[in-house]
Amino acid sequence: MIRYRLKCDQGHEFESWFGSTSAFDSLRKAGHLACAQCGSTQVDKALMAPSVATAESDPQPLATPASAIEERLAALRKHVEATSDYVGTDFATQARAMHLGEAPERPIWGEARLEDARALVDEGVPVAPLPFVGKARTN
Repeated sequence: MIRYRLKCDQGHEFESWFGSTSAFDSLRKAGHLACAQCGSTQVDKALMAPSVATAESDPQPLATPASAIEERLAALRKHVEATSDYVGTDFATQARAMHLGEAPERPIWGEARLEDARALVDEGVPVAPLPFVGKARTN
């Protein structure tokens, strides 16, 4: 994960986390980044100083303990499962149909091959990867 300080074309600054630099670039190119204050999709990285610990500063943990991360992922998964429909491997087809107005919009989640997910992003379909495996791969 990488944290970027971002700035929109209206001068608002905010921070967000991304899975990688390429994830940021893909989301920005597809217009899926928006300012937290005004909603502008003209968002770019802002100048940011690295966080460097010194011998004089209080020691800070470098990472969240694994148990806390696991708890957050479990809570996220529970929320996703409670508020959206699992569509399995039909995710790309259903997401595209909703985007094109061929199916009623509703929150869905599922699985897609990498090339199908990239095609959705290229087509401007608003999708995002989830940080947990789908139901078909568990058990």
